[in-house]
Amino acid sequence: MKYVGAHISASGGVENAPVNAHEIGAKAFAFFTKNQRQWLSPPLSIKSIDAFRNNCERYGYKPFQILPHDSYLINLGNPEDEALRRSRASFNDEMKRCELLGLDRLNFHPGSHLGKISEEESLDRIAESVNIALSKTTGVIAVIENTAGQGTNLGYRFEHLRYLIDRVYDKTRIGVCIDTCHAFTSGYDLSTAEGFQTVFAEFDKIIGFGYLKGMHLNESKKALGTRVDRHDNLGKGILGDKIFEMIMNDTRFDGIPLILETPEESLWAEEIKYLYSLQKNK
Repeated sequence: MKYVGAHISASGGVENAPVNAHEIGAKAFAFFTKNQRQWLSPPLSIKSIDAFRNNCERYGYKPFQILPHDSYLINLGNPEDEALRRSRASFNDEMKRCELLGLDRLNFHPGSHLGKISEEESLDRIAESVNIALSKTTGVIAVIENTAGQGTNLGYRFEHLRYLIDRVYDKTRIGVCIDTCHAFTSGYDLSTAEGFQTVFAEFDKIIGFGYLKGMHLNESKKALGTRVDRHDNLGKGILGDKIFEMIMNDTRFDGIPLILETPEESLWAEEIKYLYSLQKNK
């Protein structure tokens, strides 16, 4: 079964995220567990935690349908020790928040070397960061998102994701999220049926579908291989409809949150309906 949703606002408290998701007909959702543009946020209250869990139960959202996202400030591959310490503390806090909310995964961008250390050195720092976070929490999977490779960001090749997986001690608590826009602009041509099959055969060979814990379904404003991260709404970008049709009819993408991060939030309910309309065997 496909679980399609969007990255929902949690304004006013995390307990509002499942309510907002239900209102647009989402069968999955993503959200920020705290302000994504601040290092420090107040701890979750017992009241908010209970309300979140109750609202998820009320609207039928299980942990595997929910893909929280960490703060954009976090860089687990930071070459500067003090900045890395702060990123690790914030990431640990995000993992703990997911644990308190009863969630089983946290999506994160791997990090950036900032042009000051090698890619491998930065990837090693990311892997070490994940191992630290896993040692301080229980039950939450660290889900690495592929990137467009903009600037000095890592994670734009499947090999980067595999490198991290290989260096995480607990393989049951590491996974990946594939963003369609990021994959396309990083050089993976998903715009045709043939390209789709080739790219995901490579994904399966290098990483394996067993590690796929979520996807971001985004169109792209930028062309193949430009390494620029600019999402577009469905039907308006360069990537085209074929990839979304194929995802919606491929059982390898069942049972995970398929999340829209398209820029026009007012279109999310319509886009969710559109994606389900692509299914040939409903």
